[in-house]
Amino acid sequence: MKAQLVTATALVATLATTLAPPPVQASPAAERPPGGEHGWVTSTLRHMSLPQKVGQLFATYVYGGDATEPTAADRAANRAAFGVETPAEVVDQFHLGGICYFSWSHNLDSPRQIATLSNGLQRAAVGDGTKGRVPLLISTDQEQGVVLRMPAPAAQFPGSMALGAGRSPQAAREAAEITGRELRAVGIHQPYAPIADVNVDPGNPVIGVRSFGADPTLVADLTAAQVAGFQDGAGATAVAKHFPGHGDTATDSHTDLPVIDHTRQEWDRIDAPPFRRAIDAGVESIMTAHIVVPALDPSGDPATLSPTILTGVLRGELGFRGVVVTDALNMAAVRRKYGDDRVPVLALKAGADQLLMPPDLRLARDAVLRAVATGELTERRVDESVRRILALKYRQGLARSPLVDVEQAVRTVGAPAHLAAVARVTDPTLTAVRNDAGLLPLRPGRRSVLVTGWNSAAFATVETVAGGFTARDARVTARPATLPSDKVIAETAALAAEHDLTVVLTNKAWDTAVTDPRGTQQRLVAALLGAGRPVVVVAVRDPYDIAYLPGVSTYLATYSYTRAAMDALVRALHGELSPRGRLPVTIATADGSGTVLHPYGHGTSW
Repeated sequence: MKAQLVTATALVATLATTLAPPPVQASPAAERPPGGEHGWVTSTLRHMSLPQKVGQLFATYVYGGDATEPTAADRAANRAAFGVETPAEVVDQFHLGGICYFSWSHNLDSPRQIATLSNGLQRAAVGDGTKGRVPLLISTDQEQGVVLRMPAPAAQFPGSMALGAGRSPQAAREAAEITGRELRAVGIHQPYAPIADVNVDPGNPVIGVRSFGADPTLVADLTAAQVAGFQDGAGATAVAKHFPGHGDTATDSHTDLPVIDHTRQEWDRIDAPPFRRAIDAGVESIMTAHIVVPALDPSGDPATLSPTILTGVLRGELGFRGVVVTDALNMAAVRRKYGDDRVPVLALKAGADQLLMPPDLRLARDAVLRAVATGELTERRVDESVRRILALKYRQGLARSPLVDVEQAVRTVGAPAHLAAVARVTDPTLTAVRNDAGLLPLRPGRRSVLVTGWNSAAFATVETVAGGFTARDARVTARPATLPSDKVIAETAALAAEHDLTVVLTNKAWDTAVTDPRGTQQRLVAALLGAGRPVVVVAVRDPYDIAYLPGVSTYLATYSYTRAAMDALVRALHGELSPRGRLPVTIATADGSGTVLHPYGHGTSW
């Protein structure tokens, strides 16, 4: 069989290719080459060899901030992962259809660097310009909030659950449009957003604040608004995820295989509406979930590998005609039942088009080629997916203009108008959940303030809040205590007793199984309350923390820890901003009884 594969590959590799797309600079996605989408797609596909077609099905990461001159460490990482040293060589070697940028793979530093990298990778993809060479579709996880990849000066909006608290489709659309514009400026086409999952399980370890909320109608409205913002406003490709719905699970698909026990009726009522609305809004791509949904497919296969779910439900029942991209194939959930050589083949047989981040790219590529050589997959089936991918690239304007203007990227990313919009969108999302003692807003006067608790290295949350108090003439002590030891808890409580006010930040304090196994955040808050001075507790991620913090009378939720969110918090504490956010989820008591502590839609103000 190996000999057959080599022979087939050698034969298709001899096909002649001609006609180079002009190497012009970036233009709007609406600019199309003569001949139209069908003509370009058909002509391009006709000139592609089988390895080139199969390469189009894969999108993966590469190491390095420059396409041809990565650091020595990134060269070594590429060599270990792909057998070649530079990002450009990875693209050329595997005929890749897409690249996904990450900070950990050193792709994202500054607007100039990212735009230059994108151009270098596109030149590697197009090569000599022959028709079998196709520009890349470049992606990243720019959900905003707690999942964002583009560093400052990029506009850093609040995430989905914050937008859910703000209840404004217009704000959700504006955030998506500006995000999409900045991504397009640096050569990124797919933001892998919006999140269409309905987060009905407070213990969900993987979605949580990445969801707009627990109400299917709210999630559907904001999902559709963001699809319009990304696509109609910015010319980017929206990617609704994770189909058929990852919101009701207490299992993280990065580490295990979740099972969603919704009945078919529950799925239709809870999970389906946001995806239906996304499709109605014209979403061009949908990402699969590595989850088992027995009501949709009793086989036990994850949705990513299920023909019943992807072809039967998504394409057949919901009528989706765009590109189906898998969630990352290096996640544990999709690898539990089948080997890494089988997963990409089964995903294609199920109806997926774009295969994201297989753990071994060469193994995955060769497995698909072998499946075609043996007849398990037909070349016609491969062509179906390649056609969808090429059509998407055409609509992105890549057939004519794969390159971006680097200087324009520098001017666009973090433009003053964009940063002003960040504050405008963020302010109405802040939610005051409790103000039982009437502590807020703080009365005028000079006071001593301790700011402590969870701290983000990237956003310096404790220091940012402390700086806000200092600017308002308070005497401030900033003491980060992310997961404090017993000694630090005791020392911090002693400090609280010496201050007029303590502000403590928490992040997933409810999650004593994974995030905070020793319950240190809960114990820190209890110790601070025991100091006998006023305490303001602020959940900078999941709003559910309050259920695990008895005795707290003053509690706010920001849903993310961006600088804009922390700035809005400080202004609200001082009465300069009236909290307007309303809970987009229900907060139940921690005893598992289902008793409602704070209902959906709750929020107070001053």
